[in-house]
Amino acid sequence: MELSTSNKNNKKMIVINGGHFSNLAGFYEEVSGVLMKDVDWKVGTLDGFDDILYGGFGVFENNEEIEIIWKDAKKSEDELGLEATREFYERKIKQGRPFNTELIQEKLDALISGEGQTLFDILIEIIESHEKIKLTLD
Repeated sequence: MELSTSNKNNKKMIVINGGHFSNLAGFYEEVSGVLMKDVDWKVGTLDGFDDILYGGFGVFENNEEIEIIWKDAKKSEDELGLEATREFYERKIKQGRPFNTELIQEKLDALISGEGQTLFDILIEIIESHEKIKLTLD
């Protein structure tokens, strides 16, 4: 887990190390440790991950510009790919409520047909939806 400040523009650089995890639960542990230091709350959902990227209750403030460097991104892409995503959706469908199983089944069908997003794709999309965050895959 790394956090540093760049000298060129004082932008915080946060490192997510794909070598530290091999599944979604491990990703949540990694980002909780990197982004939520000294905070009792930990990330445990995709929505929770999105929430912490707004800043204000972790290692950076609301609207502060940061750079996230995702080391070993290729490893993460493989491990959070098709198989992990299929299992993720199947668990939610099996659990049922409170999940919208029809929507999740549609996402699973799209994934299997090659048109849907993997967990890795979803995580990247979440990060890139935050204008103040620059993402670098390493």
